[in-house]
Amino acid sequence: MMASDFIVDVSEADFDFEVLAYSQQAPVVVDFWADWCAPCRVLGPILERIALEANGSFRLARVNVDENPNLALRYMVRSIPAVKAFKGGKMVSEFVGAQPEPKVREFLRALIPSQDDLTLEKAFSLLQMQQPKSAEKAFREVLEKTPDSPVAQLGLVKSLLYQGRASECQGLLRSFPASREYSSAESVRPLADALVRMENGNLTPGDLENENILDAAYRNSMRLFQRGNIPATLDGLLDILRQDKRYREGEVRRVILGILELLGENHPLTRQYRNELASVLF
Repeated sequence: MMASDFIVDVSEADFDFEVLAYSQQAPVVVDFWADWCAPCRVLGPILERIALEANGSFRLARVNVDENPNLALRYMVRSIPAVKAFKGGKMVSEFVGAQPEPKVREFLRALIPSQDDLTLEKAFSLLQMQQPKSAEKAFREVLEKTPDSPVAQLGLVKSLLYQGRASECQGLLRSFPASREYSSAESVRPLADALVRMENGNLTPGDLENENILDAAYRNSMRLFQRGNIPATLDGLLDILRQDKRYREGEVRRVILGILELLGENHPLTRQYRNELASVLF
């Protein structure tokens, strides 16, 4: 059996270091096998070939269950070959038995991030860092190769909204594909619609001479958003709701939720303003 920097034999003595610790930086696939196991002799070469092709995208760690019975017991290996994948120090997926090569490759694709996955991770990080132009470029790179990616489409919508390019967002949102990201896309739609009406001068009913105080406050809040002052935007919209929870038939509430969706659950403003919204409404 061949060995390389990406293929290692591990034992009870070094498993924690070679597998668990190593999986903090790259996925590790553990192949539990034995010399007497015929299916192991079929699966082993497939795993080794893919590991060499992957060139370090993951490590293949081989465990001889006869020589390391405590590891087999620790991970409840009852039949071999047994393959278990580790990321971040934890087992994340597994399969048992000799699988055909296409199935093995499918298993590994779900474990190993593709170049597109890495580009998307970078793009969303750029959004969090308030760099929407750079994020837009990265999302478009992914969409050039995989135009049907709903994750990249949603990211592009968000990066355009950050830049105030709401008209472009409307086109993307109208044709957004059915997917797990669809509800997020629908959440930001009211924000895009309000910004477009702002651009067209139709945000408030009637002419400006007859607008009321809340109409003026709404228009001012959206102007603040266009200037990139999101906290002031949210403060202004919440003030409107404090005076009229049903203003414009709930539109302001939907716009606030759209802004929070744009920011994302991990943004420090999201929890703060979600709690404030709840206190105003309930």
